[in-house]
Amino acid sequence: MRVLSLRAVILSLALGSSALSLSACGHSPLTRALTGGAIGAGAGAAVGGVTGGNPGTGALIGGGIGAAGGALTAH
Repeated sequence: MRVLSLRAVILSLALGSSALSLSACGHSPLTRALTGGAIGAGAGAAVGGVTGGNPGTGALIGGGIGAAGGALTAH
């Protein structure tokens, strides 16, 4: 079993919360999906790298979740 360091957990939480707060940028569903996807991809790559996972996989997952979240939360 793999144990995560406290630094990795704190960094993951910080990146996740900042990505969530920045995903509200934009007004149309397209711009919100694009910004959410970009922020999610960056955060996913960073979390994947810090936690010892694959940054590419983290970027794909984070980008998909960020794009979907941005598009679904448009006004």
